[in-house]
Amino acid sequence: MDAPLPLPMLMPLGDRAFLIRFGTSLSEAANRAAITFARRLDLRTPEGVEEIDPNLVSVLVRYDPARVVPEKLAGELRLLLSGTDDAQSSTPRQHRIEVHFGGEDGPDLDSVAQVLNLTPAEFVAAHNASVLRVLTTGFAPGFVYCGFHPEALHLPRRAEIHTRVPPGSVLFAAGQTAITATPIPTGWHVIGRTDFANFVPDRDPPTRLREGDEISFVRAGS
Repeated sequence: MDAPLPLPMLMPLGDRAFLIRFGTSLSEAANRAAITFARRLDLRTPEGVEEIDPNLVSVLVRYDPARVVPEKLAGELRLLLSGTDDAQSSTPRQHRIEVHFGGEDGPDLDSVAQVLNLTPAEFVAAHNASVLRVLTTGFAPGFVYCGFHPEALHLPRRAEIHTRVPPGSVLFAAGQTAITATPIPTGWHVIGRTDFANFVPDRDPPTRLREGDEISFVRAGS
């Protein structure tokens, strides 16, 4: 069980943004608190706010200083922080994502399974057993972090970096599964590939997944 969360910290970032932080390390409670607050801001966006960007344990709020003074906005944010969790009651969107595990699509699957004392098939079954939440998006366009796997499946990142993995790569490390949407270098273990595309620049919004969505991973063709 997570330790009780500290009080949220509201910190100015220059003259155009606030960062509201719900923890100093990643936890289920801190991540849920950040997502809930971002949803509350979406429902009651204060005047002058231009962007609401939730992260793993914090929310970035960018504003236009020509439309709102920071002291007034800070007061409104503090009022929203003390509000009820009405935004938390919304039903999360659910997605089923098919994955081609192993082989050329997932060159690290066998080594990951071996380190965890599982066969590749046992690892895939354990990986897909739990519904994961989208913890945040970012790092690269459409990149999505999903968690959390049980402790028995926790594994650190690779010692060596893959210099480039293609869009749709399914990555595994640190109790999480991630999906790439653009070609990137990565130190995560590459366990598979999905045809699911989370980033389409011409679409509005350009990403399909958002924080709090629930993800069921399944073997492609099953």
